[in-house]
Amino acid sequence: MHTYVGPHQAVSVNDFIELALGTPAELWLGVDGESEAERAARLDAARDILADNPGLPDDVTRVVAEVIEAHGPQLFNVVPLARPATGRRRSSRKGAAA
Repeated sequence: MHTYVGPHQAVSVNDFIELALGTPAELWLGVDGESEAERAARLDAARDILADNPGLPDDVTRVVAEVIEAHGPQLFNVVPLARPATGRRRSSRKGAAA
């Protein structure tokens, strides 16, 4: 089974991220071992993309919120907590407060 986002085939999680952002995730996150010159060039390219697409941060935030809403429990391995036993003692507060 093949998965397509628009005309592009997505074969990995990184492909989905890249298609959702319109850029590789490494552009925004960096890569291990990059030099200062590579980092400066990457950040310069990111600034240019943001200048050309001022709505990109809002679009990315919307997509992330939709994914979390739809798949939150699976993404974060959320399990309900057990209720504490009902035989728990409560401290008695009799008398006036000082």
